[in-house]
Amino acid sequence: MEFPRLQLKAVMKSFRHEVAVKDISFAINKGEFFTLLGPSGCGKSTILRIIAGILKQDSGEIFLDGEDISALPPYKRPFGMVFQNYALFPHMNVFNNIAFGLKVRREKKKEIKNKTRKVLELIKLQGYEKKYPQQLSGGQQQRVAIARCIVLMPLILLFDEPLSNLDAKLRQQMRIELKNIQKEIGVTSLYVTHDQAEALSMSDRICAMSKAKIEQVGVPGEIYKDPKNWFVADFIGQTNRFDGIVAVASDLETKVKVGNDLILCESNRNFKKNERVILLVRPEHIRISPKAVSSDNVYKVRIENNSYMGSKVEYRCRLGDWLVKVDTQGVISDLAGEAYIGWDKEFSHLLKGG
Repeated sequence: MEFPRLQLKAVMKSFRHEVAVKDISFAINKGEFFTLLGPSGCGKSTILRIIAGILKQDSGEIFLDGEDISALPPYKRPFGMVFQNYALFPHMNVFNNIAFGLKVRREKKKEIKNKTRKVLELIKLQGYEKKYPQQLSGGQQQRVAIARCIVLMPLILLFDEPLSNLDAKLRQQMRIELKNIQKEIGVTSLYVTHDQAEALSMSDRICAMSKAKIEQVGVPGEIYKDPKNWFVADFIGQTNRFDGIVAVASDLETKVKVGNDLILCESNRNFKKNERVILLVRPEHIRISPKAVSSDNVYKVRIENNSYMGSKVEYRCRLGDWLVKVDTQGVISDLAGEAYIGWDKEFSHLLKGG
């Protein structure tokens, strides 16, 4: 029987009667890039520190390859941790920063040299061996911090918001590099972030969290296209929300009454007539035109404002009592006054209403 590389079962942690993480259970497979995603204070960093052994859970168990490591001290857990602030030794050059853990293990000098040089090649910092942290850019410092963990060949890499101190362009570049490094060495990785773009672009699976608990676990496409509740839909990407009542529920179609309008959805037998629902439509799935568009749902709107974003234009349109966000990929940037929006029924996503 093959066990998950890492598994948490019903992990709980409180601080002074305030619940930090509540009944957390998930499993990470060998070689997987697994991300804990959520807003500040939701408990994701607490989970990371419990796994690392820095914090002790109040209850619950942690398993590594099927073995309970809940009582194992941090220094005996075969994990590497990459911090937000890099935590490099300022008095050591790049080579010695990376080699530090190997020296603590008292490995042979030849092995230390070979392993450190291999990792320097992997992070593309050959020739930087004698430079000190203060002589490096933020991205280069981050690579050194990652290399210092990788060189020890941990079973799991733990990342605590490692890119949050970088500027937007460098952060985007480092996402690609970090994912490439992880794939190349095949190490299981647990990544903590509040950045939805990071999570969607890097992860094999995402665990969305809020208020100390798990909201949904799934692959990025599933999390984005099929959110299980309003929190996940709203936190991951932008979305339009309409509160309505199911007017038609049949094997052929579902129609939701929103204000004075009917919105067509694909048939969904999970919802019954007269049931309150939340209807979601992503802005990029809505088309906008000066003339009526060919779609399942077409409505006349008044454009309140638009924002030119280079590769797209973001519109804010008034539809009755609703403000509808529309993202266009293209050159339509001069629409004003009245226009038409439309989307196909497959993009109408339904959730249970309040």
